[in-house]
Amino acid sequence: MRLLFLAVLRPHTGNAVTAQRVRAHLEAAGHVCVLKDAFDFESPSEIANLILAENCEAALALHLYRGGRLLQGHRIPFGIIFGGTDVNEDANQGEKNTVMGRVLEEARFAVAFTESMKEMAQAQWVDPVFTREVKAKVRRAAGVRLIGEMPQEDLHAVVKNCFAVVNSSVSEGMSAAILEAMDLEVPVLARNIPGNAAVVKHEVTGLLFSNPQEFVHLAKRLVSDPALEKEIVGNGREYVRMYHSWQVERDTYQQLISKLEGSTED
Repeated sequence: MRLLFLAVLRPHTGNAVTAQRVRAHLEAAGHVCVLKDAFDFESPSEIANLILAENCEAALALHLYRGGRLLQGHRIPFGIIFGGTDVNEDANQGEKNTVMGRVLEEARFAVAFTESMKEMAQAQWVDPVFTREVKAKVRRAAGVRLIGEMPQEDLHAVVKNCFAVVNSSVSEGMSAAILEAMDLEVPVLARNIPGNAAVVKHEVTGLLFSNPQEFVHLAKRLVSDPALEKEIVGNGREYVRMYHSWQVERDTYQQLISKLEGSTED
C-alpha cells in the first residue's frame, strides 16, 4: 500500500525522530511510505493534489492539528498519531480543539504513546471517536438506523411510534430519556445499572437487563406479552406523575431560590 505520511520534520526534534521510526516500521511491512513535512502545506487542497500525484491509497499524520487537519475531506482513509503538543497545548485553544475533534471523526484510528496521553485525549474528544465507531457498526447492521439530533417535539413524536425505548448506558445519573418514555406511555428496556435501577423497577415500571442475551430475551418477552406491556406502561406513567411531576419540580426550585433570597437580606 502507498501511504502518505505527514509529520513536522524539523531536524533534531522528537516528532522528526518518531516519524522516521514509524516510517521504518511501515516500510519493513512492505508498504511504500511517502513522508512529507506538514509545514510545507497550507491547505487540504494541496494535499489532494499530492495524493493524486503520488497515487496514495491511505494516509497517516503525526500530530492531530498540524498534520491531521490537512487530511480532512479526502476520499482515502487515514489514521492519527498524537504528537504531544496537540493534546497538551493545542487542545486548550478553542478553534484548534474544534478542528482536531473533526479530524478524529474522520480518522480510522488514533495512537497515543502513553496512557496519560490517551486519557487526556479521551477527556477532550472521546465522543467523536465513539461516534465514528457507532456509525461504522450501524452501517453494517441490517435494520438499524442512526438518527441525528432533533427538536424535542419531533423526538417525542418518534418515540410515541416506537415499541420500546432502550437505555444501554453503562453509567447514568437520572436518565431523562427513561422518564420521557414513561410519560409518553412507551415501555422501557434499560441496562441494570444504579442510575437506571433507581427509576426502573424490574417488571413493574420497566424491564432491566444485564447483558445482551438477557436484553434479547426480555425484548422478545415484551413483544409476545401484551398484558406485561400494558402493566409496565401504566405503572411507568403513574410513577412519573407521582415522583417526577413538572409542577412539583417547579415549586421546589422556587422554594429553594426563596431561601437564597432570604440569605441575601441577612
